[in-house]
Amino acid sequence: MADHKKVRSRRSRLVRAAVLSLAGLLVVGAGAAGYVYWKLDGNIKSVDINAQLGSARPPASTDGSFNVLVLGSDSRAGGNASLAGGDTGDTARSDTAMVVHVNQAHTHADVVSIPRDTLVPRPDCVAPDGKAVPGARSAMFNAAFEVGGPACAVKTTEALTGLRMDHFVEIDFSGFAGFIDAIGGVTVTTTVNIDDKDSGLNLQAGTHHLNGGQSLAFVRTRHGVGDGSDLGRIELQKQMVKSIMAQVGGAGLVANPAKLFSVADRLTRSITTDSDLASVSSLMGLAGTLKGIGPNDLTMVTLPVGTAPADPNRVVQLQPQAAQLWAALKADQQVPQSIVSAQPANPADSAAGAASAKAG
Repeated sequence: MADHKKVRSRRSRLVRAAVLSLAGLLVVGAGAAGYVYWKLDGNIKSVDINAQLGSARPPASTDGSFNVLVLGSDSRAGGNASLAGGDTGDTARSDTAMVVHVNQAHTHADVVSIPRDTLVPRPDCVAPDGKAVPGARSAMFNAAFEVGGPACAVKTTEALTGLRMDHFVEIDFSGFAGFIDAIGGVTVTTTVNIDDKDSGLNLQAGTHHLNGGQSLAFVRTRHGVGDGSDLGRIELQKQMVKSIMAQVGGAGLVANPAKLFSVADRLTRSITTDSDLASVSSLMGLAGTLKGIGPNDLTMVTLPVGTAPADPNRVVQLQPQAAQLWAALKADQQVPQSIVSAQPANPADSAAGAASAKAG
């Protein structure tokens, strides 16, 4: 059976790193602190999701719970080209998608990864340039970001889940790799050899300390280990979250203001958020909201899916499990244990794979 330990959300940890940067630098004086605030504030890019989507959306929660859509973009623009490989022209898809649900008391969060190959109904959207994007009865989930930008990705996610996405955060390849380098790399362990010509990752079984480029290859790997599916790749991403937590926790950032600023600067230059989050003060407020959520207060799962009847290379939501998952989050309840216990195995962990096969 796959490892189902609960871990702190990557988003919470990264935002907290930016907040700690500010706190540490305040000791050097008001003038410097003012510069730091201005510099980090000016780094953040934003999208006015609310203006683009209007009022035809699931209602916002009134009990204090909220949802965040976190996307990893596979854009090849700018510094991403040398890291990403391949060619998507001038477009980008959502290489990674996570729905983060924070409960009413702000004491627990559930993170649901949506496989990018999931076929979903895509609603009509309006692209960033104002052009209408017609909907589709069945389209790959990650294509919504490509054809209609962040607002279309949010609208598609809301149609899929029935949940309002209160916030949106996007990070691209170079941003992720740069953040990993800023914290000093991460350590991962694999019990099998990984050789993926597509991502460029080549690791022998054992423990390795990865730099930013290698870490990016690790979270993008799917063909060099396991059955080559996106589900296995998502499990590697969950493992990377744990590695990032361990590295940030042991990096001594609080005692090193210069390094704190470097991490926060890299992070804020790498993200795009909804307009409500596009300031250091807003991010600090969110971090304060999340401060009560610890490693044992977060559950990470993958949306239950099955092979699409019309295409063996695609997946669709598995029912009734998927409906039960979204209903639980809508009711501000934790992910059902039946879904947690049925998660895929980590392809880099042969022991987990054997346990999963035995359980099945």
